[in-house]
Amino acid sequence: MNKSNAVGWFDIHVANFERAKSFYEKVFDIKLVDLPLEWGKQAVFPFSPESPNISGALVEKKDLQPNANNTVVYFETEDCIAEERRIEQEGGKIIQPKTHIGEFGYVSIFIDSEGNTIGLHSRK
Repeated sequence: MNKSNAVGWFDIHVANFERAKSFYEKVFDIKLVDLPLEWGKQAVFPFSPESPNISGALVEKKDLQPNANNTVVYFETEDCIAEERRIEQEGGKIIQPKTHIGEFGYVSIFIDSEGNTIGLHSRK
């Protein structure tokens, strides 16, 4: 795991993409940027790659049941595979193995030992 900033990204899962996008833009007085549609309906919060802070996105999930576990935090790592190898032996379950996300690198998604959905992000 990258030791500088453990968390590098978040996804907020939403059932009604346009309503949620409007809500966050108006509440925070910002403009979210839509990502390519082939990745699903997603809009990114403003960010600067040089900033020490993290950013994230609204992500539409068609069959979403609102609950307290609809936000996915992504931990930064050198290579998602290293952590993937340990997840199941520690009581978790991989639900999306390492997947390429274009110029942004790779992600993996898993369920932790307590039922939380967590993500991993790596550049390689």
